[in-house]
Amino acid sequence: MPPRSGNPTAVLQGVLWILLGLWAEPGTASLPLLMDSVIQALAELEQKVPVTEVSHTASAWQLSAQDFGPHNPLYHFLFGGWRLKTTKLDPSVLSPELQGLTEKVIQHNVRGRQEYGVVLAPDGSTVAVEPLLAGLEAGLQEHRVVNLPFESIATPPGARATLPDVGAVVPDIRVTIPGLKDDSSDISSTDVRAMSPNVTATDLNVGAIFMDVPAPSPDDQTFLPDAKAKSPTTVDSLLVVTLARDLGLTFLQGSQTQSQPGLGAEGCWDQLSFPRNFTLLEPEASPLTAAFLNGALDGALLGDYLSRAPEPRPPLSHLLRQYYGAGVAGDPGLRSNFRRQNGAALISAPALTQQVWGALILLQRLDPAHPQLQGMSQEQLAQVATHATKEFTEAFLGCPAIHPRCRWGAAPYRGRPTLLSLPLGFLYVHHTYLPSPPCTAFMSCAANMRSMQRFHQDTRGWDDIGYSFVVGSDGYVYEGRGWYWVGAHTRGHNSRGFGVAFVGNYTAELPAKAALCTVRDVLPRCAVRAGLLQPDYSLLGHRQLVHTTCPGEALFHLLRTWPHFDANVKPRTSRRASRRSKRKLPPGTLPATDLQ
Repeated sequence: MPPRSGNPTAVLQGVLWILLGLWAEPGTASLPLLMDSVIQALAELEQKVPVTEVSHTASAWQLSAQDFGPHNPLYHFLFGGWRLKTTKLDPSVLSPELQGLTEKVIQHNVRGRQEYGVVLAPDGSTVAVEPLLAGLEAGLQEHRVVNLPFESIATPPGARATLPDVGAVVPDIRVTIPGLKDDSSDISSTDVRAMSPNVTATDLNVGAIFMDVPAPSPDDQTFLPDAKAKSPTTVDSLLVVTLARDLGLTFLQGSQTQSQPGLGAEGCWDQLSFPRNFTLLEPEASPLTAAFLNGALDGALLGDYLSRAPEPRPPLSHLLRQYYGAGVAGDPGLRSNFRRQNGAALISAPALTQQVWGALILLQRLDPAHPQLQGMSQEQLAQVATHATKEFTEAFLGCPAIHPRCRWGAAPYRGRPTLLSLPLGFLYVHHTYLPSPPCTAFMSCAANMRSMQRFHQDTRGWDDIGYSFVVGSDGYVYEGRGWYWVGAHTRGHNSRGFGVAFVGNYTAELPAKAALCTVRDVLPRCAVRAGLLQPDYSLLGHRQLVHTTCPGEALFHLLRTWPHFDANVKPRTSRRASRRSKRKLPPGTLPATDLQ
């Protein structure tokens, strides 16, 4: 490993540009499409690329090796990439396997039901690599707040783009990430407002990372811009390249075609151990899939972290390994499992509306002949930005992350499922009892799901796992029978409500705080918005309808304090549940809770 010196940030930037610029020759071997493979590529680059080459030649390689189409003028403007001296870079810096990986993941695309440029993360989520890397690059820039041009700056072919004016480095937000010292005390909120009179430091709320952020309510209209709101004069380059640009363009196209872009489409990998192909569950998904939005949020969160981290910044491979593992800098709240909660804390809805609007203005001024933006007025762009923010805030950030059945390896349904008559009026809360320890990682939660399904199908003789949904302590919800099929969770009431179970035994203790918030607030609010659950639904513990101790004494005591809890249904208990728990079970099986 060569000795290193010089600007560490330039090293990190160069590593990113090399990864973005390398393309494999056809036929080269590739690694499985895992986030661990991407981290491996970054680690290899960090070890092999000399610091003397990294700062300029890597960026030049990216800019000369490929054409990102609409990305190119935007990246030139925001990052000033035109200033870099073009120098040929030897692509053999990466092994053939890692070069093959970059070919598969470097650009996000949806064609039919196939999604490209995505990888499987350790937490079970699928992540688009392109917006993730764009966020890391933006976070390493010297400036983030960029002044918008006042008129068209379209550049003739072969000419240099105009270098943007830059404002404050990062807004002065005093709420910082745990374990990270704020190193931007010389930038004041007054400086931010001077550069951006329409976007306040509070609105930009960048860097506030909370585990317990309430999801936006469908009735909350605070993100709607005031009728007299002025068009934005600045943009945050980090938010533009991760979220704002794609949100704006996707919803702009939807407004022009009179169609509603779907957000957050999920899909299935061909296999989890060595994933190569990802197929979407919806036949006509928009580019704003769950994987893309996951990557965009991860890029925004980690880019924000990097923009505030003092020198020397951590190696990117180290940062990603922590974020997709136990948490950045030992903070379990700052990891991919909680990207939606942290994303809601990163930027307010009013600020995101301004950023989407600003991104559309910037694209229009960079390319007045843009087929989607040509002739669009400021009012029309503002309406698109408002609608895009509302849908993203409510339909994605405001809903829980749900792993589909294929993600945890569900066996096929046996028999013929019965459709529910939606919307339902009840939410029934369970605990699994066994498995009794809470599952805190994807692999253990998925194994618990398969174990419960085997017990329900093979021992109980049911068609499928009984629950509608199961909630882990890893930040995720696991799809059981889902929103549309009658379950086997609350005897005599299965067709009237959804059965939601916490993994664990909650007789004497409570589930994780994030899991409780999901069942109390996020999951039902999302279901009500989607027309799956009645707005005046009743929440009940399993024991209120069936002779059982489920969902455990401690959890049921807490349920009684929740909104929508129906206290008029009196609890009924029985010794049958305790006797059942003492029966010896066949080897290799796990008992269900007191279902049915």
